[in-house]
Amino acid sequence: MVDEDLGTATIVYETPDGDHTELTVQNEYIAYFQDHWIVRTDTGDEGSDEGPDRVRRIPHQRVYHVERTVEEFEEEVATLRNQVESLADNVRTRLLGDDEDGDQQR
Repeated sequence: MVDEDLGTATIVYETPDGDHTELTVQNEYIAYFQDHWIVRTDTGDEGSDEGPDRVRRIPHQRVYHVERTVEEFEEEVATLRNQVESLADNVRTRLLGDDEDGDQQR
């Protein structure tokens, strides 16, 4: 079952015949992986949750844009900021090192 609170995503992309199309799905059914947008387009037989899912892989070069709705944009930005700060701390620790008191070694 899809959690409706996750919002939706609309991807606009160029089709193989040169036209463009847009597809709207739940946010949990779209992801970016290995230079492709992967979109779940079908859920088994006759819309049931049984059977294999069908996905469409869209090369990033064919995508014009992806719009996503989010319930808590500020929370999303804060999460991203925390991830960047954590990565920066890890890099700083690996490059400069810390002693037991947290002071940088040179």
